Amino acid sequence: MTTFDPPRPWTASYADGVPIDLEPVSGSLVDIVAASARDYPDAPALQFFGRETTYRQLQEQIDRAAAGLKARGVGAGDTVAIVLPNCPQHIVAFYAVLRLGAVAIEHNPLYTPRELRKQFEDHGAKTAIVWTKVVETVQEFPADLAVTNLISVDVVKAMPLATRVALKLPIAKARESRDALYSRVSGTIPWEQIVGSDPLPAGHPKPATDDLAIIQYTSGTTGTPKGAALTHRNLLANAAQARAWVPQIVRGNGCVVYAVLPMFHAYGLTLCLTFAMSMGARLVLFPKFDPDMVLDVTKKHPATFLPLVPPIADRLLKAAQEKGVSLQGTDIAISGAMALPHELVVPFEKASGGYLVEGYGLSECSPVLMANPVADNRVPGTVGLPLPGTECRVVDPEEPTKDVAPGEPGELVVRGPQVFSGYYGKPEATEEVFVDGWYRTGDIVTIDEGGFVRIVDRIKELIITGGFNVAPTEVENALRQHPDVDDVAVVGLPSEHSGEEVVAAVVLAPGVAEPDVDAIREFARSILTPYKVPRRVFVVDELPKSLIGKVLRRQVREKLLNLTGAGQ
Repeated sequence: MTTFDPPRPWTASYADGVPIDLEPVSGSLVDIVAASARDYPDAPALQFFGRETTYRQLQEQIDRAAAGLKARGVGAGDTVAIVLPNCPQHIVAFYAVLRLGAVAIEHNPLYTPRELRKQFEDHGAKTAIVWTKVVETVQEFPADLAVTNLISVDVVKAMPLATRVALKLPIAKARESRDALYSRVSGTIPWEQIVGSDPLPAGHPKPATDDLAIIQYTSGTTGTPKGAALTHRNLLANAAQARAWVPQIVRGNGCVVYAVLPMFHAYGLTLCLTFAMSMGARLVLFPKFDPDMVLDVTKKHPATFLPLVPPIADRLLKAAQEKGVSLQGTDIAISGAMALPHELVVPFEKASGGYLVEGYGLSECSPVLMANPVADNRVPGTVGLPLPGTECRVVDPEEPTKDVAPGEPGELVVRGPQVFSGYYGKPEATEEVFVDGWYRTGDIVTIDEGGFVRIVDRIKELIITGGFNVAPTEVENALRQHPDVDDVAVVGLPSEHSGEEVVAAVVLAPGVAEPDVDAIREFARSILTPYKVPRRVFVVDELPKSLIGKVLRRQVREKLLNLTGAGQ
């Protein structure tokens, strides 16, 4: 195994107060809430539709829920599925599972029955803590996947009394809102029974630092699910790296974090479930992103730290402008999952008076690997600098032990305390993504002299046409500059002549009735090398996107294959 330490030029670009390395972490994730409950017992830990839970109350609920789960046979090393939206019960369930040394597995409650079943087939959990809206889906699993302990959660019960009463009013809007949040269920263990137990004794063994904490399924819903096995060390280290990146945020000093991203997603999990709790922050929970709900909270408790994605930042800014609500006091917004347009950063920062910076991560890395400095030296168009203690190299994708020349594009490989050690139950898949102890991200990047990283594209999404590599992102960025194009996805389709041909699916800008695809292609030709210009342009009504707004190129490609009959 290679043990050499490559240079880390990016550390010279760190903001003031950010350390180059961190001390190794110890303990476990359950210590995070325990420390905040000890230091700030009466401070609000959670806020849900205005109802607050203090850190003392949160810790007590975790201890009671852990005891309730233990009484139903959950023990160290057991897998426990969590299928919940953002709600107070979600945080309690997550930490109660970990308190027992069990393994938490987060699931998207909006998954189709097939997608959810595939993940259960992979991890085999016999205990599941499930939103009432999803209970029926789990109950319909085949016998070999039957869940022994099916615990149902009614999120409405975590709301303030006035809200609960309003939802029961015999009017259409109230009924519609309640139906979106609740379904009547039978044959389950109500969550209230779990948290109604006597607290777990303080002396009950806690998990060790290197014990498995969670299984985080990687994005993408087709094919065989792969769960990244993340330890307490991985997640503690990433929370510590996030704290170190923003030394201006003082722990426990009225820190406010908004959970507008789903906490079943690795990004929302780390920045809301672990980072926020370790800061003694007020975590404001939103079951889904609603600009009006967020702006209502902003008036009284503006976000100190706001994890988001570009579409959320855009919608929040527009809603604030339309309603005349100030975003002032929103200190640090960090964006991930997709490119952050500079033309969004400027007005957002003007409106908030704070920072909007881009970061980058992967589920396999807990997930945050890098972020732009929360300072004036950030570089638009890049995903910033590797976090403290993170090592990166840029290698030849065909020979991943060989580094490319400085500044040249190549595959990003990484090492660090937040990097996972493998996929759950999949040694072959694990072996494929490591080379000499370095994790292969599958992303093509460049690193400039200041250490700033720019994502060029995903290896698996590169289009090879006539022997040339074409990065879809580059072509998409060119096409988006055309006034008739509102959104676009570029993929490769099979070609007898060139292996693959570059093809674009475009959504027309509002008001454009008659598309001129030839004009769009000619426009691209004025910006791009000829082999990068789309051979064909298809006009579509919309592009398939993930829950957080990321265009799903694989689905675009499948639709175009079906449309054209290519590859049949």
